Parts: sequence; C-alpha cells; structure tokens
Amino acid sequence: MIDFYYWPTPNGWKVSIMLEECGIEYRMIPVNIGRGDQFKPEFLAISPNNRMPAIVDHDAPREFGDGPVPVFESGAILIHLAERTGHFMPQTRRGRKETLEWLFWQVGNLGPMAGQLSHFVNYAPGEHRYSHKRYADEYNRCLGVLERRLDGREFILDEYSIADMAAWPWVLIAKPLGQLLDEFPNVARWRETIKERPAVQAAVDLGKDLRRSAPPGEDERRVLFNQTARDVLRRS
Repeated sequence: MIDFYYWPTPNGWKVSIMLEECGIEYRMIPVNIGRGDQFKPEFLAISPNNRMPAIVDHDAPREFGDGPVPVFESGAILIHLAERTGHFMPQTRRGRKETLEWLFWQVGNLGPMAGQLSHFVNYAPGEHRYSHKRYADEYNRCLGVLERRLDGREFILDEYSIADMAAWPWVLIAKPLGQLLDEFPNVARWRETIKERPAVQAAVDLGKDLRRSAPPGEDERRVLFNQTARDVLRRS
C-alpha cells in the first residue's frame, strides 16, 4: 500500500499517472496547498522541502530496512516506483541513463519554467512584462527541445516511460499558459497519444472534486486557472 500525498497539479499528476499505470494500491491523502497543508509538521516529516507530491511506501523491499519508507520529490518517487515494480524504466544501462537524463531535464527545465510562467500568468498581481516574457520564452525553448527529441519517436525513449509521465503534465497545460502547439507537431502528437491512455485520464481526474471550490483568499485568476486545468483533458 502507498500513502499518496497529493493535490491536483502537474507535479501531482506525474505520480498519480505512475500509480494508475502500474495498478499499485494506494490511498490518496489530500495536501491542500492553498491552505498551507504542506507546512504542517506531519507532512514536513515526510517531505522536508514542504512540497507535494510525496509518498509513504508500506511495502518497500526489505533492503530499505524495517518500517514504511517515505519518498519526496516527484522525480525520486517515479524512480522509486519504477525500480520497485520493474515497469516504465528500461533495464539496460543505456536505457536507464537516458531515462535519468530526460527525467532530470524535466525537473530542472520544463517543469520550473512552466511553473514560473504559470505564476506570472495566473497569480502575480500587476504587470510583469519582462518576467512573463522571460518564462514564456523559456517554456517555448523547452518545448523545442522536446520537439526535436520526438522527431521520429513515439515517446521520449524507445517505449513509454517515466520520462513521458514526468514531462506530459507540463505540456498538457500549455494552452492555459498561452502556448499553442502549432509550431510543435511532434509534441502535439505525443501529447494526444498519452492523453488517450485510460490510466492517464484516471490520474488527471484524481481529486477533481478537491478543485471545485478555491481555498479562502484565492483571487479570480487562480480560480479560473484551476477550472481550466480540471477540464483540460475534455476540452483540449
């Protein structure tokens, strides 16, 4: 059994996709990041960087020692679950190397650039033209990197993997961030292919009821973005 500390965001979706794809039994524990649940001592004991997602693996291999095993950071969770199940990571050394390269690319480039762009599109008060342009350009650049990688490939690696699961949620929300995919046909095709997977649809739907009312103090732009994210699978 996995305890899955989650809120419906692109980083949360990375792990919910993996759990659904692997058919692992899990219990979803909401972490309402709008109300500050991520700063509660009981959550910080699992995720010291006060970020979700995080998991507690109650059935980890014996080499981890006795008792449940906590894992924080979405990339580390994906690696842990891939190694635990033997799924969605190549078994060859070369394949593992490429998986880690693209996983680290996502957590160090695509995700942070999209996240910062989202901040200036949806949350920051006032005009921030320089910041908005900077992160929009970087997000666009990252999509170009992915476009080149997907030239002649169905997925980021030779087969569907945790590299795809990590990157896909941050491309799913491209339209709400103001980025069309017309100039990235390989990315658009890849996005659509993964979107059709039943496990992916179930993963993005996870916790959809949590988003129906915004936490106290959220402004209208955040409410609108959450509504858009909730419905993006159906309307995009």
